[in-house]
Amino acid sequence: MTCILGLSGGIGSGKSTVTRILTELGATTIDADAIVHEEQAAGKPMLKEIAAAFGDQVIRADGSLDREALGALVFRDEDARARLGQIVHPPVIAEMMRRAKAAVDANDRLVVLDIPLLFEGRVSGRGSGAIMDFDETLCIWVSREVQIERTMSRDDCEAAEAERRVAAQLPIDEKREMADHVIDNSGTLEDTRTQVVALFERLTNSAAH
Repeated sequence: MTCILGLSGGIGSGKSTVTRILTELGATTIDADAIVHEEQAAGKPMLKEIAAAFGDQVIRADGSLDREALGALVFRDEDARARLGQIVHPPVIAEMMRRAKAAVDANDRLVVLDIPLLFEGRVSGRGSGAIMDFDETLCIWVSREVQIERTMSRDDCEAAEAERRVAAQLPIDEKREMADHVIDNSGTLEDTRTQVVALFERLTNSAAH
């Protein structure tokens, strides 16, 4: 029996770190962001839709997506974020569901769907959380202060911009309350790994019975 785990968190919480550990342990991981990047490659229909919606200012000279320019637009404008979501979410969700079904058909023990806006979808009644069913959900948690610090470092931006990006998502403490499981990723990598290993064993043992 397969356990399907919906994994999320907030910007700067370290979802990719936890996903990497789960992959190393033997889980099948499906990353929404990775699929988004695939679908937004030059020449893909999604990129053409984005250009039509937001203009050539978000397209680089080589025909690829200027993610910084697009981010600058959508993190400041709720309507723009919603418009981008309408373009991105349906094909990405469809591809995630296709890959998840293949993993279930192959009897993989644990399938992890890494979805940044999983809990936002459940709150709104739309999006990934409303379309996909999970056996369990996991929130990768750090404090808001750590989110801002890590976002500044990762995106090379000022504190005000990092705060805007954090504020554009559902507060991470609310996500923590909605999740079945929580990984506190504010400590050392070894602390995080210990928590992830324990959760992996719990979920895979449950799925085996």
